[in-house]
This record gives sequence, structure tokens and C-alpha cells, in this order.
Amino acid sequence: MAIQKPLSGCRVLVSRAKKQAGVLSSALKELGCQVIEIPFIEIRKPSSFKPLDTALRNLATYDWLVLTSVNGVEALFERLAKRKVDSSALSQLKIAAIGPATKATIEKHGLGVAVTPKEYVAESVVASLHSRVKGKRVLLVRAKIARDVIPRELRKAGATVDMVEAYETVAPKSSPRRLRAVLSGKHKPHAITFTSSSTARNFVSLLGLRSARAALKKAAKNHGVHSASIGPVTSATLREFGLPVDIEAKRFDIPGLVAAIVAHKKQIS
Repeated sequence: MAIQKPLSGCRVLVSRAKKQAGVLSSALKELGCQVIEIPFIEIRKPSSFKPLDTALRNLATYDWLVLTSVNGVEALFERLAKRKVDSSALSQLKIAAIGPATKATIEKHGLGVAVTPKEYVAESVVASLHSRVKGKRVLLVRAKIARDVIPRELRKAGATVDMVEAYETVAPKSSPRRLRAVLSGKHKPHAITFTSSSTARNFVSLLGLRSARAALKKAAKNHGVHSASIGPVTSATLREFGLPVDIEAKRFDIPGLVAAIVAHKKQIS
């Protein structure tokens, strides 16, 4: 007799970038879930590396380095290698990471992390750094499109903040056709994961606003396709487009998102 797992019979669409989908997909599959991978974001190089290269030449002038994503960490180290800058130059800086995955990626490169906030959102990064950055120079490495909470609030706290783009996210060209096919087929997903504001924005970009709203509209509360958000910032972006937030992680990371999906299934079973 087959063992019934917590997510047996569930289908979940994982929308993370192709290189990053594996961790979430594996966690869901281990719980018996059928996973459909369709990336809503694709990581690309920035239009210009000039600001980042300038910052890398002047690392000695900074006190803090703030990294807000795994993508940002990887893009930074790729550029360091490309410019033949020894990564040990970063060891002179105090480093802040937005969450455990970002922290682990930094540590994988042999560097320590001074600050990781309790909640993995920009506001918590600011709260953790607020009393430590007055009169300091901060280098913020991030995506092209990102919220301005960190630079704005750290400047209010008395820091000089330089923001540089290390990468940008775009909507993959192959995804609209695949997404429409899945959402119009007999075996629609029970849930779609949204792991960042970029995935929420690009869901709308891939389908169009009307179709995106129609895809998540439910005839009854526990029927149809549910949105599963990694946290309040992503949820706020969904709501900005008039999209529902059916599931929201209490802990704003991949294990938290998986736990929220499991809890939701128990609730509606």
C-alpha cells in the first residue's frame, strides 16, 4: 500500500528562475507533490557593468556591503573573477545578507556575514543596520529593478549609500505559451508559487493583466488555482495587480513557503 504523503495529489507550478527552481521543486516532490516548472524570471547581465566595476575598484573605501539575493552574490563573484579582483578584498567589509540562503551563498565563497535579519525583507535589513551605519559608506549590490527601502532608510540613518546593479530579471520568451497551455489544460496546478515581487510582476507580463486575474479567480474558495506567496512584500505586489493571495508563508523563505502550502492543503482537505 502506497504511503500517503502530505502533498500527494497536489500539482504546484514553480515559477523560479531555471537555475534556482531545484531547491523548491525537490522539497515539494519529497512531500508527494507533482511539480510543473515554468520560469517567470530569467537572470541576465546588466546593460552596463561600469558602476559595479567602479565600486569593485574602490572596495577599500566602503565599510559595509549589503547583498539582498543569491543572484546578487553570484553575479558579484562572477564579476570579481572577470575583473581579476581577489575576493579577499571583500573580507575588509562588514557584510549584511537579507536571509539564510543569501548568507549561505556568501559563506560558500569563504566570507563571513555580520548581519542577517530575523525576517528576510528589506525593512528588517534596515532595522538591523540602522544604528550601525551612521557616517559609514555602504555598497548595495542588487538587481536593476528593486525596492528603494534599503538605500532610502540607510541614508536617513546617516549612511552614504552607493547602489550598483549586478544583474537584471526579465520575463522568459518561451514561458507565455507554456503557461497558457498549462492553465487551459485539464490538469491545472492547484497552486502557483510566487517567490519574489519579480515573479508576481512577470506573471502579469507573461499573461496580460486580464488573463492573470482570470487564472487565479475561483468559483469557490477551495477550488481553482491558488497563489502561494513567499511573504508580505511579494503578497503586496500581487495585490497591486488585483490578484488574490491565497497562501502566504509565515517564515519568508523556501521551507516557509513549502510549510504554508502543506498547511493550506490540510485546511481544505
